[in-house]
Amino acid sequence: MTDSPLATTTKDLTSSTDGRQTGVSPWLKKIIYPLGQYLVLPNYFREIEIIGQENIPQTGAAILAPTHRTRWDAMLIPYACGPYVTGRDLRFMVSIDEMKGIQGWFASRLGGFAIDTNKPGIASIRNSVDLLHNGEMLTIFPEGNIFRDGTLHPLKKGLSRIAMQAEALKPGLDLKIIPINLNYEHPIVKFRDRVSIQIGTPIDVQNYQQFSTKTGAEKIHQDLTQALAHLMQQPQANSV
Repeated sequence: MTDSPLATTTKDLTSSTDGRQTGVSPWLKKIIYPLGQYLVLPNYFREIEIIGQENIPQTGAAILAPTHRTRWDAMLIPYACGPYVTGRDLRFMVSIDEMKGIQGWFASRLGGFAIDTNKPGIASIRNSVDLLHNGEMLTIFPEGNIFRDGTLHPLKKGLSRIAMQAEALKPGLDLKIIPINLNYEHPIVKFRDRVSIQIGTPIDVQNYQQFSTKTGAEKIHQDLTQALAHLMQQPQANSV
């Protein structure tokens, strides 16, 4: 396979507003990660419950597929699955709106890159595949936006297409998709709330390569929807 013309090394730090890859700033992560892990999150939340953490791959290409309920998600996913758990930095595909202002400044230096969720650009898709081919752990919120009503909204199909393409272009990649449900005690998160993070059984993308790209992507889409729905039926923070 020829390299994508947009491919960069994962250590490069580039503009993320056009979908190009970004790396993780070494100096910034030494400040932000400890602050989030040991100060901000443990003190803001009364309890952070993590179930199924053993399902997070320690190595190899993986897509984390969390539900999206609040901007706190972007801090809690690294808390549950990131460097202090796996020794791995995370990459994030986020909406264009989330790449604006001070939030965007931080996101672009902590592995984030933008995508138009209504009209995904080819650069964002190619960069996602390139990251996975480099064995990275990529976070994609499959619902495409924040929803606070506690229900699972229809998933965007981009994640399943990226997964099928990545595996097809690099046979033996052994890509895994990890369904994750985040549930907060209140829809608008309050100080000292509880949050539950439920990490489901990985979906093995290699098992779908027997199908055409379109059919395989549809089956992944269906199975991921079912996996997230199943996690949401489990005991959650606001039920305690």
